[in-house]
Amino acid sequence: MVDAPGHVVERLLNQRVMLELKDSRVLTGKLVGADEHMNVVLDDAEERTSEVSRHLGRVVLRGSNVVTLNAPQGAAGKSP
Repeated sequence: MVDAPGHVVERLLNQRVMLELKDSRVLTGKLVGADEHMNVVLDDAEERTSEVSRHLGRVVLRGSNVVTLNAPQGAAGKSP
């Protein structure tokens, strides 16, 4: 059985994730919150574009701007 996206995101809480945004920016940070609309909160976030890389700190991202959410370590606690 396939998990709902919200359940997968819950298992990623407190892990480092990488988000690709609609405008091609890539943000990495610790996922500390998410809601049913896939709005997310990242702590210790860093932004990368083709021109610059910068530290942002804590950010809140509207879910409709997120194209992909990747967890380099994978989803912790994945059920068989």
